[in-house]
Amino acid sequence: MSQTTGTPVTPAARERVPAFRALVVDDEQLFARTVARELARKGVPADVAHTAGEALERAGGTEYQVILLDHKLPDDDGIRIIPKLRARQPACPVIVMTAYQTIPSAVQAMRQGAEDYIVKEATTARLIDRVLEVRRCAAARAAAPEPGEPRREGLLGRSPGILNVIRMIEQVASSPDTTVLVVGESGVGKEVAVQHLHRLSTPPGAPLVTVDCVALPAALVESLLFGHEKGAFTGAERTVDGHLEAAAGGTVFLDEIGDMDPSLQGKLLRVLENRTFQRVGSSKPHPVRARIVAATNRDLLQQVRAGAFRFDLYERLTVFPVHIPPLRERGEDVLLLADYFLAYFGRQLGKAVEPLTAEVKQVLLEYDYPGNVRELRNAIERAVIIAEGGRIEVGHLPERMTRRPVLSGGGAGGRHLPVDFVPGVDTLGSLEKRMIQEALERARGVKTEAARLLGISRFQLLRRLEKYGLRAGDEREG
Repeated sequence: MSQTTGTPVTPAARERVPAFRALVVDDEQLFARTVARELARKGVPADVAHTAGEALERAGGTEYQVILLDHKLPDDDGIRIIPKLRARQPACPVIVMTAYQTIPSAVQAMRQGAEDYIVKEATTARLIDRVLEVRRCAAARAAAPEPGEPRREGLLGRSPGILNVIRMIEQVASSPDTTVLVVGESGVGKEVAVQHLHRLSTPPGAPLVTVDCVALPAALVESLLFGHEKGAFTGAERTVDGHLEAAAGGTVFLDEIGDMDPSLQGKLLRVLENRTFQRVGSSKPHPVRARIVAATNRDLLQQVRAGAFRFDLYERLTVFPVHIPPLRERGEDVLLLADYFLAYFGRQLGKAVEPLTAEVKQVLLEYDYPGNVRELRNAIERAVIIAEGGRIEVGHLPERMTRRPVLSGGGAGGRHLPVDFVPGVDTLGSLEKRMIQEALERARGVKTEAARLLGISRFQLLRRLEKYGLRAGDEREG
């Protein structure tokens, strides 16, 4: 492996470099096979796809470090599928190949997120050199220190809810003028979702400007968002661009929009309706050249009913809402995220950590996570720090996670769930199963009520139903 000037490639960095693999997408089968063969001779294994559908299928199942994409494909335009490829391979550069280069096509490819736009020639030498350059850059990045934060942690998972979030982001990425509202509880990963949308829908290097709607002082919000002209007010000694201008070509992220000061809501509404704004002290309209994305953990409709939020602004913001489900509704995603954080913090702290034990996994699966992904992340970070020998024990998790629920129904208004115990026959598991069946019977199949009778959460009840193989048909519907 090569090394950058003055930056030696450490063993840890060398371990971080994934096997470099390419995907060649071209309907000319002979050309695609020739490129793949030439890459293999240079030490770069390559897969081949001849249609857009086949390319997306491969990108969804194999990790690639570079994609060579033909402009014209028999079932779709190559440039149009770039956002879909990037959704499946966020860190993978896409190089568009074409027989004829035109400026509009090159610009369109770059706007969709292509890394480069190359004209196919009689020989494949230029393409091969470009791929090898990408590989050298990947090696240099691996030699550099890792970024401080994992980038897509909140969107990792296979649950239907999170896959739907990713699909919706992929869909709206191709519509840069559409306002997007990301909603979800605190800690679910709203900011991560916004960052992912930004990467998919803007050129590399485009600005992402975050505006904290809670921290904005009411007296300065107009100047901060829209900018001001020199002399607009006392102390305005020069013309200053606002956040909307600073984000030109990129994204403005209005975080915690539900807490926005009422005096600003009307001004924001006019921006969304007219796609223009005026600097303080000026009557000249300036076009909005950025996508506007908002996020909140509040129920905006309830805010509207309480008179704290404008209904017309609510309507403008909810053109394309994206709801991120809480972690307690994402099932096995808990373990996938836990493994991700375990590896991440082990690497950050230079500790060799062992895979999570079955006992630890069970505790993680049964917890409710009121703090969502952020809480799980903090718990794993803490466990990695205090664990000796790299083995995470249940005792290394926060006490609130390890506190076992009381399955006596004591919290259900004094009603009890009597279960007979047969010594030598019954086990703790069999008693728990019968108690769950009794609770479901008393609750007439309503899981929320059954969970309340048992003194556990609905999510914990669902986990136990899965554990004991109890299906909906086992419950009495009433």
